[in-house]
Amino acid sequence: MIDFESDFKSDLKIGFIGFGLIGGSIARALKKINPDYYLFAYDYHKDTPSTDLQAALSDGVLNSVTTTLSEDFPEGDLLFLCAPVLSNINYLKQLKPYLKPSCILTDVGSVKSNIHTAVEELGLTKQFIGGHPMTGSEKTGYLNSYALLLENAYYILTPTKDVPGYMVDFLHGLVKKLGSLPILLEAQEHDEITAAISHVPHIIAAQLVNLVRESDDDAEKMRELAAGGFKDITRIASSSPVMWQNICLTNSEQIKRLLDRYISSLQIASEALANMDEDYLYHMFDTAGEYRSAIPGKSIGMMKKLFEIYLDIMDEAGAIATIATLLASNQISIKNIGIIHNREFEEGVLRIEFYDDQAQEKAITLLKRYNYRIYERK
Repeated sequence: MIDFESDFKSDLKIGFIGFGLIGGSIARALKKINPDYYLFAYDYHKDTPSTDLQAALSDGVLNSVTTTLSEDFPEGDLLFLCAPVLSNINYLKQLKPYLKPSCILTDVGSVKSNIHTAVEELGLTKQFIGGHPMTGSEKTGYLNSYALLLENAYYILTPTKDVPGYMVDFLHGLVKKLGSLPILLEAQEHDEITAAISHVPHIIAAQLVNLVRESDDDAEKMRELAAGGFKDITRIASSSPVMWQNICLTNSEQIKRLLDRYISSLQIASEALANMDEDYLYHMFDTAGEYRSAIPGKSIGMMKKLFEIYLDIMDEAGAIATIATLLASNQISIKNIGIIHNREFEEGVLRIEFYDDQAQEKAITLLKRYNYRIYERK
């Protein structure tokens, strides 16, 4: 039996059910901190092997893949449930006969109360610690995973009341080793927080985009001119519809409660406009601006952080190519680059997006050295 109270050098056997962007990134990070960890994953594709899992085997990220839970999983010291929320709950029932008492069971779902309820009903409270790495990407699948996805990201842990303290301490420490920032919360508290800072905003963004879409004319002038603030607050509307449908159905009570409060606040704002209430309108923008400015910008939260800069360039042939060549010659990869045509709320004509903060900082230093004026978004 593994001694979780010792250190992280043990040859742990760590399993995965679900092996996409998050599972793959966790696995890569685990191999980075200890190549001796034995990592295995479940493949529910009985006839056609998963291409993601086969790729992970070829990369050396996974040591083995099994199509049955009766193999590898009975020896697992730590198991990650990385499938969609409702699928994770179904796997709990299938896993129970194969879990040894010393195994730590965790998940990565963005809703916690329902899986905790299932854990209690199945009598698995002595080994379950809910987990939620607050990071992600618009891309999916193992092939888009990378260890740094977890770097400086908040990683919520929601242990049950019965799980031993040494198990919590071990997983808390392991999360830190992965480069994340662990925070302990109760499941209900987690769901209240994520409903407010992620789930409701996704609904708002989606419906705002739909409002503009339905209000647009045949020439689609609104879509053509949309940029600046509109694109900033609706960026998350591009997220996976299946994933967000799943989240809404599993955290519906908390989401509806906060959404109703938001609808009420919009009604008050509408009445302020009708009454030309200048004091209320000023206070609305003033308090919101003050609170948003106090939100820390370094750590990755529920919303995927953008690593982007804006800069002024001359309107001449080859201006963009010059910058792209300069960055490439210094091994700085560009994720996206383009001209901003609607700059009503923007400074800088050229927007450049990077894959991580290291590339962003390196680009800023380099371009400033060549006297480009750089603008960063807060």
